[in-house]
Amino acid sequence: MNEKEILFQSIKDFSTPKMLKYALFPFIISIIIMYIIFFTVAGMGVEQLGTMHVESSQTTMHGGIPHTENIEAELEGSAIMKFLMSYTITSWLATFLIYVIGGFLTIYLSVFVAVIIIGFLTPLILKELRLRHYKDVDMIGHSNLISAIFLAIKYSAVMILLFFLLIPFYFVPLLNIVAINIPLYYFFHKMLTFDVSSSICTKEEAKQIAFFNKNNIRLKTLLLYLISLVPFAIFFGAIFFVIYLGHTYFLEVRKIRALSPSLAQDLQA
Repeated sequence: MNEKEILFQSIKDFSTPKMLKYALFPFIISIIIMYIIFFTVAGMGVEQLGTMHVESSQTTMHGGIPHTENIEAELEGSAIMKFLMSYTITSWLATFLIYVIGGFLTIYLSVFVAVIIIGFLTPLILKELRLRHYKDVDMIGHSNLISAIFLAIKYSAVMILLFFLLIPFYFVPLLNIVAINIPLYYFFHKMLTFDVSSSICTKEEAKQIAFFNKNNIRLKTLLLYLISLVPFAIFFGAIFFVIYLGHTYFLEVRKIRALSPSLAQDLQA
């Protein structure tokens, strides 16, 4: 099966009633979580436009002795903020910028949330895929809940570290677009390939597929990641991502086991 056939077959599988039913779960959960976060953060940003915290100190001389006086105040509607929020256009622009930035961050956070949620549905999706197309390929798997949680924490930590290490590049035009996406793509790629491979392959098979098909798999996950940046695409597309990558792993495992008949017999036994 070539890449074009895999893509069309994945779209067909995704369009089945059972897969569409699975797609509703991450959609509903993700939407609820993201709307709460988005409006909470954006609302706090708008509220901050009307207040300003001021701290200052003043030193005066009395009889040759210096006296320092600290002043700390919370100004409601300071001159600048009052000006911005008192005119319709500037008020609208300020609010618009906050919601645009909030929406931008929401898209990235939605990818993170959806990837975590889809991890719980991956085994069910792949079992359905096996029943439809790969009954000759046993799903062995090589993971458990503890290792999955450990790797999720590990990948999250690396992602956060990358965010900080790449900060200097965020101020370089064009390059900042690539730099800001590298950490999240790393997490997306690692979690998606782990969820799929750990449900189908043995650890040795997963390593073999990762070694010989490294560029092919990275190209696919990169394409899927770019699709996920389209607003709301990740909410429905997460199931499709698992199906598409699942076909790749099932086909590769079939090849590996066909070349090792003794291994296939041991697995069936």
